[in-house]
Amino acid sequence: MDQNRLIEQVKAHPEFDRVGMILTHHGVVRGTSRDGRAVSGISLQVHRDQIEGIIEFEKQSSGIVEILVEITDKRELSVGDDIMLIVVAGDFRDNVLSCMARMIDSVKQIVTSKTEYFG
Repeated sequence: MDQNRLIEQVKAHPEFDRVGMILTHHGVVRGTSRDGRAVSGISLQVHRDQIEGIIEFEKQSSGIVEILVEITDKRELSVGDDIMLIVVAGDFRDNVLSCMARMIDSVKQIVTSKTEYFG
């Protein structure tokens, strides 16, 4: 996964002159669960058929120019492995920040599901 490649793709967008902010989210496998237990890895399931609909819906949000999502193809991941990249580009900070929060929530709740392994 390459954030720079995705940012360059955004910069090549025909409406890039409307962009005042590019925000990225780079999700990785964390070494601890929410309850503090040590995590050795995760199993990831991705429902790729849901991604485009979420992107198209969020692109209709005020000020949003481009949204790119990349999710790993690996099913079994270790601590530190890349899970996903999300890039949101838009006009003003408040529009981009709120869109990114919705994108992260949607991808985590609708597109991906994970099982943590402990030990």
